[in-house]
Amino acid sequence: MKILVLNCGSSSIKFQMFDMINQTVLAKGIVEKIGLNGSCLKLTKQNGDEVIFEGEIIDHKIGIEYVLGVLSSHKHGCVKNLNEIAAVGHRVVHGGEKFNKSVLIDDAVLHQIEECIDLAPLHNPPNLKGIEAIKDLMPKMRQVAVFDTAFHQTMPKHAYMYGIPHSLYLKYGIRRYGFHGTSHRYVSNRACKILKINFGSTKIITCHLGNGASVAAIKNGRSIDTSMGFTPVEGLLMGTRAGDLDIGVVTYLMEKERLGVETASTLFNKHSGMLGITGISSDFRDIRNAANKENELAQIALKMFDYRVKKFIGSYTAAMNGCDVLVFTGGVGENADDTRKGICEGLEWLGFEIDNEKNSGLRGQEAIISSDKSKVKILVVPTNEELMIAEDTLKLLE
Repeated sequence: MKILVLNCGSSSIKFQMFDMINQTVLAKGIVEKIGLNGSCLKLTKQNGDEVIFEGEIIDHKIGIEYVLGVLSSHKHGCVKNLNEIAAVGHRVVHGGEKFNKSVLIDDAVLHQIEECIDLAPLHNPPNLKGIEAIKDLMPKMRQVAVFDTAFHQTMPKHAYMYGIPHSLYLKYGIRRYGFHGTSHRYVSNRACKILKINFGSTKIITCHLGNGASVAAIKNGRSIDTSMGFTPVEGLLMGTRAGDLDIGVVTYLMEKERLGVETASTLFNKHSGMLGITGISSDFRDIRNAANKENELAQIALKMFDYRVKKFIGSYTAAMNGCDVLVFTGGVGENADDTRKGICEGLEWLGFEIDNEKNSGLRGQEAIISSDKSKVKILVVPTNEELMIAEDTLKLLE
């Protein structure tokens, strides 16, 4: 059974075609610069060959039409015709309180996703464009929505409520939602399979560390807390996001710099974090290179990042009354051995002890990196959100 997974951004479409009989990727790629000059479709075939198709792609519907055409083409395709595709699974960023699991898409679901646009104005609209494009191009195709926020809907009220008037929560839905849920769900499940332990009776802390970063506490198969909140800006220091910040700083800077709401949002979402501290880059590799050349701000930024992740690990260990498994994932979590080492150092008394030899040089591979005497199993598990979306889609079809 073949399933197409789509992840539509504001000016891009990431796609993967899965054969779910053996969970293999038949083809994957991205449509870039939609509505802009230089738009193109980049395809990676199953054998690793890469092809680039350049052309004018003015909207998401045309972009998806190109994707379907390439995937079913005689020269570059992986299906003989589009009828081989059983369903399309979509990443949808925000499901609010309406969705605590993945769902088959119908008109009622579409309407409810539209109602969540105020909560994710940059993400839900392009997600909806992808759904509508498939609906227009392939009217009989079954579609599934997999929500970034759904996994965290098991958080208890005392974990997701803010200290604001309750009437504002009821009126606007202002609460902590959390994100990266599909990634946290995948790597926590996968870690338990690697360790051959029961997901439903294990205390797990997952660290999705990349340009966007979050930590989750998963107890007995349920997310009980996570670092991102009402928006993805809360929590950890990130590539360009400020993370946890005294709200007084926001109002102070708005007053002193005469910032409007939109400008302030841009400041804390796109010009802060590692980029803002260092003035170098939002890319951790660039910052690491600068730190190795004795750049003080780069060194401080990396210590700040490790420190904040360490604090969440400690607090989530307390929240769950212990931890059995710690998982690193995401671009930084999977590839930066220095970051993993820096985070775990000083947590030995809590049972987290990394094996420096196992950790050193490890990049993008599944591995257990804890020492033999560590009470907590520490793993690196590359995330695979697309496979999780495909699996959810398959389950709903069955």
